Amino acid sequence: MFGEYALYANDTVVGLICNDQLYVKILPASSKLEDQCEKDAPYKGAREQYVVEEPQYDQLPPLLLALADSLPKPKKKKK
Repeated sequence: MFGEYALYANDTVVGLICNDQLYVKILPASSKLEDQCEKDAPYKGAREQYVVEEPQYDQLPPLLLALADSLPKPKKKKK
C-alpha cells in the first residue's frame, strides 16, 4: 500500500507516519490543525493531509479520538 506506518484510534486509521513525518487526515474533526500545520501528501498518489510537527503533538490525543469517532467504522470481514 504505502510502505510506512498507519496510526490508529479506536480501530480506525486517523493518520500516517511516512519518511519520519506525521500526517493527519484533513476532516472537520481535525480542523484545529488548519492554522498550525502545512498540508502535503504522505506518498505519491495520496490525498493531502496535515503535516504535524513535534510542537503540536501534545494536543493530538483528544483530536485523534474525535477524528476516529467522526469516521465510519470499518466493515466486519466475512468468514
